[in-house]
Amino acid sequence: MASIRAARRGSLLALTAYVPVAATVVLGGGSDRSLVAMGLVVGAPAIMLLGAGLAPSALGERIDALVVAIAFAVGMPVAAVTSFVISGWILDGFTGSSDLAGTVLRRGVTEALAAAPVVALAAGGWVLGVRRLGRGDQG
Repeated sequence: MASIRAARRGSLLALTAYVPVAATVVLGGGSDRSLVAMGLVVGAPAIMLLGAGLAPSALGERIDALVVAIAFAVGMPVAAVTSFVISGWILDGFTGSSDLAGTVLRRGVTEALAAAPVVALAAGGWVLGVRRLGRGDQG
């Protein structure tokens, strides 16, 4: 039961950790903020799944939490950009264009690199939140 509760909390905390990253990307998005904002909405479920999958591991020893924080920091942009590319590929089929997925991939990687410091802070905050909320379940 404790790991199920940790996964639920990790999922919701991952979404709250993703909000500052998303705000950073949208504010730095230049002229096509609507494309960036749509991509961020598409990436949110992937971030929540990542948080749910990693949260139970964050409740172990401190070294485990450090490794999980690194995994979350690396996985957050990867999961979001992967969701962007999949949605771009699907939209390619509807619009008939042939380069939307490539454009979305290039843009997503550029924005992920620009938001790297915020991602690192968000990952640290996520792990601290998961560990703090999971203390009561470790009885």
